[in-house]
Amino acid sequence: MSNSLEHLLPASWKSQITAWLAEDAPSFDYGGYVVGEAQREAFLFGKGKEAAVLAGSPFFTEVFAQLGCEVEWHVKEGDTFQPIKHVATVRGKARHLLLGERVALNLLARCSGIATRSKRIKDLARGYGYNGIIAGTRKTTPGFRLVEKYGMLAGGIDTHRHDLSSMIMLKDNHIWSSGSITAAIQQARAVGGFSLLLDVEVRSEAEADEAIDAGADIIMLDNIEGEQLVEVACRLKEKWKGKRKFLFETSGNITEANLQERAINQIDILSTSVVHQSVQHIDFSLKLQMPEKA
Repeated sequence: MSNSLEHLLPASWKSQITAWLAEDAPSFDYGGYVVGEAQREAFLFGKGKEAAVLAGSPFFTEVFAQLGCEVEWHVKEGDTFQPIKHVATVRGKARHLLLGERVALNLLARCSGIATRSKRIKDLARGYGYNGIIAGTRKTTPGFRLVEKYGMLAGGIDTHRHDLSSMIMLKDNHIWSSGSITAAIQQARAVGGFSLLLDVEVRSEAEADEAIDAGADIIMLDNIEGEQLVEVACRLKEKWKGKRKFLFETSGNITEANLQERAINQIDILSTSVVHQSVQHIDFSLKLQMPEKA
């Protein structure tokens, strides 16, 4: 049996669906009263004007599973579809179909939007000859991170760290508070141990040298761009060759317009929030089908 991205989801994820359904119908469902409990089919259509990546099907399916409905998918998770496409069929009581409609569509629309943008950024970078890692950032929506990170994976990119516990990242505020890069790294390593990677933000070649010497695993070159970025990365890799193992990362202000100049193979990781912040949602609609007249 092939692996599915759904297998990554924690045991607690279904409780989030329950909470979102409760938020959308905190008391009476007046519209549901109107349509009643007749068994109906509803067609899910992927719309919009451009090809899109389908992502978030487990969340969509679970919404309706909690309402006693069944979902039959006609497009696979992670596949690209051309609008207008009949993506899935949902079967159940009419009031339950409409009770889950908006929650399910919102989840699918944002997750698919992130997957679509992630795939586009990755494809563009590969087209420019970049072979490194494309990663999203932690600038996600509170309470919605699981869905957004899932969308990045479905779009084929790296999720970077999920939270403050999944990797140690030391930025300017950490370093200033500790007194130096070396002191910050030593304190972090003392409590993080061997199992957590240590990502350190630096503002100059000298600071990068200090971070590498102190044992950082990833060096984020902040505010260094263009030819200077290439030159600094090349010098540091040559200087520390055979002495230290580390990766270079660049982040911040990355757009589709400047991706080509930032996607250089001297940099191992390209992390960006462009794949999930201000992303256009994919337009989906769920249409109940009228029973055929006898």
